[in-house]
Amino acid sequence: MKPGELNLITDVPGLRVGHATDERARTGVTTVVCDRQTTASVDVRGGAPGVRETDTLAPDSFVGAVHAVVLAGGSVFGLAAADGVATALSAAGVGLRIANGPHAIPIVPAAVLHDLASGGDKQWGAEPPYRALGQASVSAAAREFALGAVGAGRGARAGIGQGGLGSASLELGGGLVVGAIVGVNPVGSVFMPDGRTYWAWPFEIGGEFGGVRPAGDVQAATDPVPADSRLAEHAAATPGSSTVIAVVATSADLTTAECHRLATMAHDGIARAVRPAHTPLDGDTVFALATGRAPLDARTGRAAQLARLGSAAADCLARAIARGVHASAGSAASAASAGG
Repeated sequence: MKPGELNLITDVPGLRVGHATDERARTGVTTVVCDRQTTASVDVRGGAPGVRETDTLAPDSFVGAVHAVVLAGGSVFGLAAADGVATALSAAGVGLRIANGPHAIPIVPAAVLHDLASGGDKQWGAEPPYRALGQASVSAAAREFALGAVGAGRGARAGIGQGGLGSASLELGGGLVVGAIVGVNPVGSVFMPDGRTYWAWPFEIGGEFGGVRPAGDVQAATDPVPADSRLAEHAAATPGSSTVIAVVATSADLTTAECHRLATMAHDGIARAVRPAHTPLDGDTVFALATGRAPLDARTGRAAQLARLGSAAADCLARAIARGVHASAGSAASAASAGG
């Protein structure tokens, strides 16, 4: 297996991604836009999620599909980004048509991360910027997009260090592609005890997040609360202050129930890349999309093929987490060297 052409979630045909970043407030929105109604589901594992329209994606739901998925900063205020996305899509005629109503009704679930304490001017009064950022993210949607401190990752923190927005993909052959995009803002740490090697290092491909490997006998079985996690800062370790929010996608033709299993398996990528993960303080949420461009092999059991897709999705998510933090660190280093 190898990454797709761009090593981004948009290597899955039928998807585009747009960022909108408010530098003054150090926050932003990232939207995955589908080129048509796309089968989807979601799995929430964190103890303090901030979400919208997740019940719409339950396996027994009537709809079980989306037109876009929003990842945003801003905590509860960031949920308004989905309003902006829904408005922009509806104006373009995208959405469900119900009872001959005058408006297209887009299905736009969302998950948010808490970046209200990340600096920047958050004194927005009665007009938080997220609805406008949501609209702008739709206009910006494209196959290629930036990683790091942009969009939903602008104000993110990973433990006590810089978080960010990451993405990765894998080609599985036969037209099957899997990808992930993630806002990395966990209470846990993305680094091993040496402080330089990503927990996700075994899954790295082609030095995509620096190529650092453990030196000597570095053990994973150490203190379960790493020194560079926010759990070490007990005053800051409050429910809802941290999370990993993500979308995984595949070109396979899956049902809503199969997308739910894909999201469930993809959560393992968080556990591979962050320590600790899925805590009571995080809102870890993974959406799963299936664009249906590549039918599964009728000669092979669907369950076995879904298991392979889920394993690949977990690997992509682990890589995307490390790529997001690595890209943010690179951006910060460039700004420092330029005197920014």
